[in-house]
Amino acid sequence: MTGRRSGRERTSATSEAAAGPDGGTALDRVKLLAARYRAAADRPYLASALYSLSIVPSTGVSTMGVDRHWRCYVSAAFVDATPVPELAGVWIHEVAHLLRDHHRRADRLPASAQGDRLRVNIAQDCEINDDLLADGLALPEGRVEPGTFGQPAGRLFEEYLPLLPPQATDVDCGSGAHGRPAPWEADGAGPAARLSPVEAEALRRHTAEGMRAHQRTRGDLPAGWRRWADQVLEPTVDWRRVLAGAVREAVAWAGGAVDYTYRRPSRRTSALNGVVLPSLRRPLPRVAIVIDTSASMGEDDLAAVLAEVTGVLREVGVRGNRVAVLACDADVQTVSRVTSTEQISLAGGGGTDLRVGIREALAGPERPGVVIVLTDGFTPWPEEPSSSRLIAVLVGTDPPAPPSWIETVRLG
Repeated sequence: MTGRRSGRERTSATSEAAAGPDGGTALDRVKLLAARYRAAADRPYLASALYSLSIVPSTGVSTMGVDRHWRCYVSAAFVDATPVPELAGVWIHEVAHLLRDHHRRADRLPASAQGDRLRVNIAQDCEINDDLLADGLALPEGRVEPGTFGQPAGRLFEEYLPLLPPQATDVDCGSGAHGRPAPWEADGAGPAARLSPVEAEALRRHTAEGMRAHQRTRGDLPAGWRRWADQVLEPTVDWRRVLAGAVREAVAWAGGAVDYTYRRPSRRTSALNGVVLPSLRRPLPRVAIVIDTSASMGEDDLAAVLAEVTGVLREVGVRGNRVAVLACDADVQTVSRVTSTEQISLAGGGGTDLRVGIREALAGPERPGVVIVLTDGFTPWPEEPSSSRLIAVLVGTDPPAPPSWIETVRLG
């Protein structure tokens, strides 16, 4: 990825005149590229992203800015006036706008907020610069950071935006930041290379993976970048919605079988004198909840998760004596049919083998249609599926995955 982009950029370099655009100051490319090299060498996890930026000399931009297509507009006068260490910091600042997907995040703001693009830009600069300064990067004088406005560090730009004063400053990093084309972006209509949205997304993931590897080997990745990499590689999912969907689907699947009953005669009975026809019914299935109560599980966390599960079951319509709860470590400790979580005893604290609890749940006189297992995942699992639907609700950090045939919901 890096090599291909570098080659394209070298090809386009011959089209840039020694004199600057419109006869202005010539761009000192040697200095500019030296600053990018320094940024990439000091933060190698950003190298691919930095070398994917196409350089566009511009007389319209006052410093440096980026558009949505990963083109970096550069003022020759700014390059002349800025030392290489600070230029390296600006390179990282600009690529951070694109890596953090600021322009698409800005598109999701309310229309009233989108209209004030410069204020959005300042909020984004606050999100970026506190991380860069904490990482020891040099930035030019006049940069903004959360402390400029009396705000704490470590927040997202969406949080800073309503806290900023109107007309905070006139910094404009381009549509790659606030999402609205800047007047000077027309300079980029020429041969400068563009990055497609698909390429950009692949580059974000590649960069996040590089950050993960750097964190494992060096352990000095700034907190803001760690949070960003985690979000890219493990997007936040509303696990309650996923759990509710899984339970509803499982209950509908298990309750799909129909049977005949004479408790409610068929409506066709009245058409036949002396004949009573049965009606079809689709009963709600019974549900078993197997709770891992081994020593590795915390009671408070389990109680909170169990409350969520029973809440979902109530929404679906499964409650009361249709729900059995089994507390299990290496053996089944308690079995109860409950109407509220307060009635459940989470006994246990030994080793872990939840196959015992699953077997007992399925062996009861009233076989459940759905078995929900709450665990940290450190347990043996059944070797093959049964006729009942099995859902594993995994808690804790980095739980091991169950077999692929078990439907899995990760809490996070």
